[in-house]
Amino acid sequence: MSSAKVWTIAETNGSRLKPVSYELPARGRILADKLGTRLASVVIGDQINHDDLQELIWRGVDEIYVVSHPELSSFLVENYSNVLMDLIGTHHPEIIIAAATTAGRTLMPHVAVRLPAGLTADCTELDIEEGTGNLLQTRPAIGGNILATIKTPKYRPQMATVRPKSTKPLPRDEGRSGKIHVVDFSPNWIDGRVKKVGMRKTEDMGAGIQDAEVVVAGGRGLKKGDNFYLLRELAELLGGVVGASRDAVDRGWISYPHQIGLSGKTVTPKFYLAAGISGAIQHLAGMKTAEVIVAVNSDPDAPIFKVADFGIVGDLFTVLPALINRLKGGKGR
Repeated sequence: MSSAKVWTIAETNGSRLKPVSYELPARGRILADKLGTRLASVVIGDQINHDDLQELIWRGVDEIYVVSHPELSSFLVENYSNVLMDLIGTHHPEIIIAAATTAGRTLMPHVAVRLPAGLTADCTELDIEEGTGNLLQTRPAIGGNILATIKTPKYRPQMATVRPKSTKPLPRDEGRSGKIHVVDFSPNWIDGRVKKVGMRKTEDMGAGIQDAEVVVAGGRGLKKGDNFYLLRELAELLGGVVGASRDAVDRGWISYPHQIGLSGKTVTPKFYLAAGISGAIQHLAGMKTAEVIVAVNSDPDAPIFKVADFGIVGDLFTVLPALINRLKGGKGR
C-alpha cells in the first residue's frame, strides 16, 4: 500500500502531459510536507512519454501511478472515474487535487458523488489545519466578493480543484528520485455506453487566454462594447489576446471566456496591459502574477496602479490610439 496520502491528477494531451500537471505538485508538495507524507500523481492515458513522468518527479512528486491503454487515450469521464475509484479504493489517499480545467471540473464531481466525498471547486489557496490534518480549502464566494474557507472533516478523501496558472511549477531538481507504478489495465473500467466520436470547438473560446504571453484587457472605462476594437487591434499588433474585467463581461461587451479574475480565468503572461480597469481585488487576483503589468487609467488613485510596473494616467481613448499608431510605425506623441 502506498504511503502517499496527497495526490494530484495529471492531464494528458496525446502522449504528453499538459503544463498544469507540473503546476499541481507545487500545491501538493506543501500539503504533503505538512502532513509528513509522500506526494503522488495519477496519470491516465496512453503511451505516456517517460521523460514527462521523470519531469513530474523532478518537480516534486514522490510516486506516480500510470494507467496506460489505448481505451484511455481520450478523456471520457465514465472511464477515468472508474480508474480513479479503483485507485482510491486500493490506496486510500487523504487529499486529491486536480486542475479546474474542463477535465478536472468533470472528473472530480463525478468521483466525489460516487465515493461519496467532499469537493471544493476553484480554490485559490490550500492549507492544512493544525491538530486535525483537515484540508483548508479557500475559494471565492458570493460573486467573488468574499473568500470562504471550507473543510470536509467527516469524509475522505478531501478533494479540491485549483485554477491553472495560479501556481508556478517547483524548480526542477534532477537529483530527486521517485517511484513509477505501472497499474495493470482492467477491462471493467470501460463503460461501453459512451464513446468519443469527435471534438468541436466553439468560435469564441477566449483565444487561449491562459496560455498567451501577451494579454490586453479592458474594463468599464471602455464605455461600450464597440470600443473593444481598440484592444483587438492592439493585441494583434503585440501578438497577444484580448481579456476583460468582470464588469465588461457583465455588461455584455465581450464573452465570458475572456474574463480575468476570481470569477474568470487566472493568467500569467509576460506582458499584461489593463485599459480602463480600476483594479478591484477580484480582478487583481487573476493577473497580478504577470511578469510586466502596464495600466492605463484616468484615475490616478485606481488600485490597478499598486500592482502595475508602468502606469499611465490618462484618457485611454488618447493613449491607446497613440500606442497603436506608434506600433504601426507612425509618429505618435
